[in-house]
Amino acid sequence: MADISDFPVVVIGAGPVGLAAAAHLVERGLDPLVLEAAPEVGAAIRHWGHTRLFSPWRYNVDAAAARLLGPIGWTAPDPEVLPTGTELVERYLAPLAATEALAPRIRTGSRVIAVSRAGMDKTRTTGRAQTPFLVRVERADGPVEDVFASGVIDASGTWNTPNPLGQAGLAAPGEAQARTAGRITAPLPDVTGADRDQFAGKHVLVVGAGHSAANTLLELGALAQDAPGTRISWAVRTADVTKVYGGEDRDELAARGALGTRLRHLVESGTIRVHPSFTITSFVTTDEHLTVRAATPAGHRELVVDVLVPATGFRAELGMLAELRLELDPAVDAPKQLGPLIDPEFHSCGSVAPHGEKMLAHPEPGFYITGMKSYGRAPTFLMATGYEQVRSIAAALAGDRAAADDVQLVLPETGVCSTDLGGSCDLPTPGQGSDTGDTGQGCCAPAVAEEPAAACCTVEPEPVTIGFAPPATRVSTCC
Repeated sequence: MADISDFPVVVIGAGPVGLAAAAHLVERGLDPLVLEAAPEVGAAIRHWGHTRLFSPWRYNVDAAAARLLGPIGWTAPDPEVLPTGTELVERYLAPLAATEALAPRIRTGSRVIAVSRAGMDKTRTTGRAQTPFLVRVERADGPVEDVFASGVIDASGTWNTPNPLGQAGLAAPGEAQARTAGRITAPLPDVTGADRDQFAGKHVLVVGAGHSAANTLLELGALAQDAPGTRISWAVRTADVTKVYGGEDRDELAARGALGTRLRHLVESGTIRVHPSFTITSFVTTDEHLTVRAATPAGHRELVVDVLVPATGFRAELGMLAELRLELDPAVDAPKQLGPLIDPEFHSCGSVAPHGEKMLAHPEPGFYITGMKSYGRAPTFLMATGYEQVRSIAAALAGDRAAADDVQLVLPETGVCSTDLGGSCDLPTPGQGSDTGDTGQGCCAPAVAEEPAAACCTVEPEPVTIGFAPPATRVSTCC
C-alpha cells in the first residue's frame, strides 16, 4: 500500500457544499475526487428546481468556487436577485463542475455504500491514522469498486432519508403502503406547476411545522383561488402554529419574514384549516382516499384526505459509516461538539456559533461530515455554514492550522427566539424576567444587523428555512 498522502481526498456528494469542498481543496494544492450517486451534479436541488431561494445570489456562491469560475469567463448573476433551484444549478453548480480544475475530478453515477480503512475494521487501532481510507463505490455503469483516499469529506446531504410521519420517530402503520399508492407525495412538490393535477380540486393535508410546510401551504392557497374545491388542512404536533410564522418583519432576510406573514393571513382567513396537537398513529389507504388516524388531546381522530404532503424533515444516513470511529451527539446525530449548539430543543435565534474543522472532527483522523448532514436531525442549516466548514477542513488537511482555526461566519437573524420546531421563546428573554439580570436586547427583539446577513439555507423540509417570491410571481420554497 502506498503512502496515505499519495491518495486523493474523497468528497461524497456533488451539491453546493461538496463542490465548494473540492474547490477549496484544489486551491490548497490537494487532489479531490468527488463521488456523486446521481447522473449529474446538484441532484437534490433539481428535485426542487421550481422553487426560489429567499437569499440573493451574493450569499449563495462560495468564494473559492467563484475564483475557479472567474478565469473561464463566468458571469456572476446579479447579486441582489433571488435565484430558483434550477438557476442555482444551471448558472452556478453546472459551470463550476465543468471547470478544468474540477471536471476531471468528478465521477457521477458513483454511489458510496461504505467507508472504512484499508485492511482494518473499526476495532483496529495500531497504524490507523497512517492507513488510507477504503471507500466502496457502487457504479451505475459497472461493478462495485474500492477507492483509496487520504481523507474523506461526507457532504452527501440528507435528501434521501426523510423523517417518517408517525410518532416517536417511527413510520406509522400503513405509511409505506400510502407512499407506494401515491397518497403521500414526495417532499416539496411543484403544487402550482408540474404537479398541479395532483392537488387541484382535492383535499390536501400538509404535515409539518417548518418553512417547507409553510411554503407548500402558500402554494396551495394560490392554487385554491384558481381551482374550486381545493381544500387545505394543516396538521402539526404542537398546540400552537404561531411560531411557524417566524420573525415576520423582524427577520433580516425580508423574503423569509414575509413567508410567515402571508401564511398567517391564510390561516386567519380560514383558507387553511389547522389541526394542532395532531399525532399520526396510522394510515388506511383505499382507491379513493387516505384516512389519517391520529391521537389528539380530545381523543382519537380520523381525517380523510385525497393526498398528503410530508414536510417533517430529514435525518442523516449513517449506515455507510459503520466501520468508522464516529463521535456523535446522542440527540441530533451531529458531531459531538456541534450537537449542543444546534439542538432544536435549546438552540434559539436561528444562528449558530461559527465552527470549522476542530468542532467537526471525529476520532477517525481525516474524516468529516459536512453540510446538511453535519446537522444530523437538527434544523435551519445555512449554505454559508457549509462553505465555511469546508474552507476550514481544507486548510486543516493542507496543514494550515491557523487558517483552519480562524473561523468567521455571520448568519442572518430570524427575529425570533426559536427554531422551526419552537420551544425557546417560552423561556424568559434577557431583561424580561430572566434570572440573569441582563437588560440587554433579547433575541426576540427586532434584529440588529451589525454586518451583512449571511447566506441561504439548503433545502431540507421541516424544519428548514424556505424561500418566498412576491405575490405577483409564483410562490416557491426553500432557502
